[in-house]
Amino acid sequence: MRTLAFTVLAALVLAGSAGAGNVQRGQRLFGQFCASCHAEGQTTIGAGPGREMRQQTAKAPSLRGVGAMAADFYLSTGYMPLRKLGLQPRRSRPVLSTGEISDLVAYVASLGKGPAIPRPQPERGNIAEGFHLFGDHCAGCHQIVAEGGYVTGGLPPPLEDATSLQIAEAVRIGPWVMPTFSKKAISDRQLDSIIAYVNYAKHPDDRGGWAIGHLGPIPEGLVTWFIAAALLVAFCMLLGKRLKSS
Repeated sequence: MRTLAFTVLAALVLAGSAGAGNVQRGQRLFGQFCASCHAEGQTTIGAGPGREMRQQTAKAPSLRGVGAMAADFYLSTGYMPLRKLGLQPRRSRPVLSTGEISDLVAYVASLGKGPAIPRPQPERGNIAEGFHLFGDHCAGCHQIVAEGGYVTGGLPPPLEDATSLQIAEAVRIGPWVMPTFSKKAISDRQLDSIIAYVNYAKHPDDRGGWAIGHLGPIPEGLVTWFIAAALLVAFCMLLGKRLKSS
């Protein structure tokens, strides 16, 4: 009986670790893609796959203690590796495969204690509540329809391609100029509602309205004014011709 119990326990452990990344493979990937910038005490070398092959003076941060969450976000979004240090990370096709990302995340997580990858559950969130929370915390940069915007020092990206996990990670780590929101500022339950709203905003119900590319209320209002002004000018010209002919 004990032998059977031990066998079952070992099988469960192996099954649970099957989806986890391999730290040794991750270390090799780190040396290939990350160490040229993130190695301790070596922050000015720009060489590496996908980078400009010249010396760069910007400083890359240490990854000790950042945990799996930050590594997973920056790698899964294609934000890293950067072509040139100091540039704003932009969403692109990831350089690494899903398995390689898992391995590299496992290695970065092994460098020091840090936040684990979250498990958002937007299905338990409330879209209406998420709308208000997004308006309070996020719309100032990303627009109320999550189409991105402009701020000093950066360009908040549109969220149409962001997954639920990536949204949750971004809220907690605050990439680039985005502020970091702790669980005290935005609880996990509130975060689920924000994600539920963002997912809704990707494909909103436009019945009874003109979407205009979902640019947001201010650009849509400007379009309305431009159309109204054009119609007003046309009406005045038509009225003037009739008065002149009479």
